[in-house]
Amino acid sequence: MTKAPRIAVIGLGYVGLPLGVALARRFEVVGFDANPRRLAELARGHDRTGEVSEAALRDSKLRLAGEAEAMRGAEIFIITVPTPVDERNRPDLSSVRAACRTVGGVLGRGAIVVLESTVYPGVTEEICGPEIEAASRLRCGADFQLGYSPERINPGDREHTVERIVKVVAGQTPEAARRLAEIYGAINGGKIFLARDIKTAEAAKVIENAQRDINIAFINEVTMIFNKMGLSIHDVLAASSTKWNFLPFTPGFVGGHCIGVDPFYLAHLAGKLGLHPEIVLAGRRINDGMGAYVAKGIAQALASHDGHRDGARILVLGLTFKENIPDLRNSKVADLIGGLRAEGCDVEVHDSHADPEEARLHYRLDLHTSLRNLGGYDCLVGAVAHDEYRRLTGADFKRLVKPQGLVADIKGIWRATELPDGVLRWEL
Repeated sequence: MTKAPRIAVIGLGYVGLPLGVALARRFEVVGFDANPRRLAELARGHDRTGEVSEAALRDSKLRLAGEAEAMRGAEIFIITVPTPVDERNRPDLSSVRAACRTVGGVLGRGAIVVLESTVYPGVTEEICGPEIEAASRLRCGADFQLGYSPERINPGDREHTVERIVKVVAGQTPEAARRLAEIYGAINGGKIFLARDIKTAEAAKVIENAQRDINIAFINEVTMIFNKMGLSIHDVLAASSTKWNFLPFTPGFVGGHCIGVDPFYLAHLAGKLGLHPEIVLAGRRINDGMGAYVAKGIAQALASHDGHRDGARILVLGLTFKENIPDLRNSKVADLIGGLRAEGCDVEVHDSHADPEEARLHYRLDLHTSLRNLGGYDCLVGAVAHDEYRRLTGADFKRLVKPQGLVADIKGIWRATELPDGVLRWEL
């Protein structure tokens, strides 16, 4: 590049913050977020997502801003806002549209606007472009260019960070694509894949997580089949995985902001094209039903073990959508809890990673954040494989679970742990 561009990153969440910090090592970067609380936390050096350390935030040259005017003069705008679904599982692009209007208000001629959020093919050019045009009164493709570079952040993953992964890049023109490839390549050692066009890059992203969703759905479905025969899926997988090309998927809940959401974007696109995506939606139905399935299995195990389940005291360990992160978005553990309560059980929840205020706000749940003073439960449910739970010993189970109680090991994390005498083990 003949001149280092000034960059603006819009949205400082799981995706935008790590990206902004990485870019700020090489470029002048302003990070914009409309949430004052988020900005205040970051200014104090605290990232509640856990993706960026306090030291990295303190040493970063990333400039934080809550006013759009701070982005004026930027040559590259990178939008990294959430793309959830609504209550009917339809794409909710309200944050993308709002971000485009914000960018349009400060956009200058010659700039490139890049979308990183997961969308279905066509959103960048057919929705973002017109929104930015309307707000900026500039012409898309003439006065400014569009780009797409899908995020691949895996929350809690310290190996596949934005500096280490291959970055897919597409631009509205070859020149825009080349320029974006240079910028992203400057932070990841040049590991760039230039997609044929923007729609191709959008399509590539939306099927990445849909593929995982379908594979997990298959494992969840065969889990139900084998459970009917008294077989543990973990024993079956241990044998199957000895084959060199067997795919290492495991059963469980599929929530979060990606795998549990992206297939609906693909299904929405199919519907617009007059197609019915049978495999995609079947996978979603299976995975969305796992909370109720597991709840029923635990309730039946309680009834067969000690003759009752109504009023059984249950402690569920873990509420976040995956292990060792604080993210509660679209957690399917909530479905498990609802299912257990529908079976007449008295359910409490522990999670030291999650924010108790968010748990109350989103799920109306009061969290225990310490195991120290808890004990005497009829049933202990391992719902999320936090490291804290993996370290539990036989002595811990003896305190937490009453004699003749039940330990439900959904994730298979205690298969090698010896439980106290009389305590029943239940697993998928």
